[in-house]
Amino acid sequence: MKKTILLISLLVVGVTSAQSIKVQGFVKDSLGVPLELANVIATVQFSGDIESYAITNFEGRYQLDVPKGESYVLKASFLGYQPQDKTITVPENGEDLTINFVLNPLADQLDGVEIVYEMPVTVKGDTITYNADSFKTGEERKLGDVMKNLPGVEVNDDGEIQVEGKTVSKVMVEGKDFFDGDSKLATKNIPADAVDKVEVLRNYNEVGQLRSVQNNQDNVAINIKLKEGKKNFWFGEVTAGGGLLGDDEAGYLAHPKLFYYSPEYSINLITDFNNIGEVPFTFRDYFNFTGGFRNFNRGGGTNFSIQESDLGFAVAQNNRANEIETKFLAGNFSWAVNKTLDLSGFSILSDNKTNIVTNSIRQYIASGSTEITSSDTDQRNQLGMLKLSGVYKPNSNFQLDYDVLTKVSKQTEDAGRLSQFDEVNNNITEEKENKPFSINQNVNAYYTLNDKNIFAGQVQHLYQEEDPFYNAVLDVLPFAGILPIDENQNRFDINQNKNIETNKIDAKIDYYYVLNNISNLNFTVGTTYSNQKFNSNIFQLLDNGSQVDFNETPPNEGETLPLVNDVRYQFTDAFFGLHYKVKTGQFIFTPGLTLHNYTLKDEQLGSTTSQNDWLLTPDLNIIWNIKKSESLRFNYALSAQYTDVNNYAEAFVFNNYNRLFRGNRNLENALSHTYNLSYFSFNLFNYTNIGGSLNYTRRINGIKGNNQIIAINQTSSVFNIDSNFPDETFSASGRFSKRIKKIEFSGSGSLNLSMSNNIFNNEIRESQSLTQNYRASIRSSFRDWPNFEVGYRYTVNQYDNGGIEQTFFTNRPFANVDIRFLKDFTFDAEWDYYNYTDKNNTIDNTYSFVNANLYYQKGESKWEFQLQASNILNTEFTNNDSFNDQFNTTSQYFVLPRILMFIVRYEL
Repeated sequence: MKKTILLISLLVVGVTSAQSIKVQGFVKDSLGVPLELANVIATVQFSGDIESYAITNFEGRYQLDVPKGESYVLKASFLGYQPQDKTITVPENGEDLTINFVLNPLADQLDGVEIVYEMPVTVKGDTITYNADSFKTGEERKLGDVMKNLPGVEVNDDGEIQVEGKTVSKVMVEGKDFFDGDSKLATKNIPADAVDKVEVLRNYNEVGQLRSVQNNQDNVAINIKLKEGKKNFWFGEVTAGGGLLGDDEAGYLAHPKLFYYSPEYSINLITDFNNIGEVPFTFRDYFNFTGGFRNFNRGGGTNFSIQESDLGFAVAQNNRANEIETKFLAGNFSWAVNKTLDLSGFSILSDNKTNIVTNSIRQYIASGSTEITSSDTDQRNQLGMLKLSGVYKPNSNFQLDYDVLTKVSKQTEDAGRLSQFDEVNNNITEEKENKPFSINQNVNAYYTLNDKNIFAGQVQHLYQEEDPFYNAVLDVLPFAGILPIDENQNRFDINQNKNIETNKIDAKIDYYYVLNNISNLNFTVGTTYSNQKFNSNIFQLLDNGSQVDFNETPPNEGETLPLVNDVRYQFTDAFFGLHYKVKTGQFIFTPGLTLHNYTLKDEQLGSTTSQNDWLLTPDLNIIWNIKKSESLRFNYALSAQYTDVNNYAEAFVFNNYNRLFRGNRNLENALSHTYNLSYFSFNLFNYTNIGGSLNYTRRINGIKGNNQIIAINQTSSVFNIDSNFPDETFSASGRFSKRIKKIEFSGSGSLNLSMSNNIFNNEIRESQSLTQNYRASIRSSFRDWPNFEVGYRYTVNQYDNGGIEQTFFTNRPFANVDIRFLKDFTFDAEWDYYNYTDKNNTIDNTYSFVNANLYYQKGESKWEFQLQASNILNTEFTNNDSFNDQFNTTSQYFVLPRILMFIVRYEL
């Protein structure tokens, strides 16, 4: 496969090179000063079509390719200078040419300047503007298809946009937030034909007052400019289809979308109803979706977060499962009430029904036991989100923001499981339910007193409530000697109620004192306060319908352990920070210190414990701006890790049918030293994108699990491991992409080495894992020829757990093709192949997926007809293996069968 990729690349590049020449030279001003980021465009003299374009580098040098046998007009332009044209003729036997330009400054008054051609790429300050039509091949359907064609822009498998190696934090359309910046919803729903320009906003900061005093190098935003015909008019599309799901089940799809944009307001409506495995919004998306809420005090020296309750809900793999039915409805609006007030908001409703079928073999490392399980799980996720926002900006010196985000969901799961251990069959029925609710409010205020004094304040409040319920009905007595179970029953019906209530307030005030135009001081004072209530109890339902509540474990050598939690837990972090930012030459230094006072208090089991600690956390950020689009950055930070009430509640709680967990009220914080060195370079001159990073983390006094495993049953608790047994993590990553004419070559690689210490059955065991991931691909973007992408993914996972070593290999070649033929037809197909093996040659899992689409759209007709085929090879299941500190698992995971659909799309 690798030889095939190389052969294709050499063939394509060789053919195109033989039919064209290079035109290169310099663009300078009348004083001979090079003009960096000047535009040079080549148009065919007789037709006026754009043939090639270039952007000059820091030397003012440009380079472009033009086919032989034509005459061209070269136009050089730069902001503030008079454009210059030169005409060249390239014969069939022509050779490379050198053409230089000297541009004169524009006069103060011009009678009129006519812009005839629009450059594919223009750069102004930190903004790169791409003319979308210059990069379209005619096969694009969604924004994500357009973004993939832009130099320096990537769209990953999850639909997230990455620019110059950085994940885009905000997506806007006509300057208005699109679902508060969720790039996945944008890339998969905004029609490609509506996109006029894509603006990449580097070093982005929403607050103008803070742009000069904060480091924004990691902040990237995207603004989509619409075509004129899409402004002040409703546009969108309605998609519907039906077909065959497997041999006899009907498949359906309905996907209407509607958009409206004007200077005063915007409205976006997205819906999706289907049972063919297209999941627009997963349960994981729901919990990761912040709705634009900022990460409070990022880099302030404390890691404290509120956990989501984990009942081990099954998760669909790669949006695939045995059955999936989706209902999705989302709306987004923005309204410029007047010049000083903007309102916006969105709502999302989702209802996913999933059936997950798996067969697994699990080998427990500590006990040497083997468990064989098969499960059939029906799951339903009902999710709802509502957010309202307001921005009040009466003048350039003051801004007030308010956001409120409400999230509510109901997740239920019914699972039938057969567990086989030591020739004993254990039929297990599990029921899980969780109905979390949260409301998050945020107020930000920014005030510029004068050129020297800037103030910023933030208050954020979170209220969250969860009530996870767990039920397991088993044939085999669970946790004998720990749970006081009535054994005189046909089956054992064990239940658990939990309730976690959280009130958390974060508040801080930043004061920036500008010393001069190259340095400033930042003083920060703030606090984090969290108050949580945690209640849980375990009980048994008997065959006669009565209920037996469990209060404590049976006596074990004179000791009993609690089974009922009634906990009150408070955490407070009061801090004061000082940072100094200075720019000298190409370097920016930002050292800082933050003083913390931590207070912890918990009430449970009839007593109260408390902790009070002081900690000074340093941090350092160094940026070397080598060139405008090339930088080297270093970060160091010392941070304290604290956990929430889940790890402090000392009574046992169920995690699943064979695992009990209890917290530790004497738990202390861990400390982490984190180092990061990253390099980035994006060269618009030759469209080469290079990035890489090195990371090292050393965690001491780590928070660890003490696991006791008997056969396949496990009890665990948490504790602080001795500082002589630190956890260390090394990671490195790199990426490279280069565009040569219409072909893009890309490659990436990463490795992660993790060394940790854990306790099993009261013995410290060192574990080590090394993960390597590599990816290489070649992708074309021809306008008149078929387009393709071929690539290879290779993964190596090496584990050493207490002397037990295992190594796994995954080989994943893939290929995609897009073909336009007979003028109105388009065909695309994708192939993804998986081969999973291990070093000992005991595993050899192989499977692949093939999907294809055939489209027909007559000219400019609003109607499009599509034949869609998914999982053409009718792959029934996937195989995967996993390995951790406790056990390794080999699983068979069933997926949706072959799907054939006829789909009609109407463009509004």
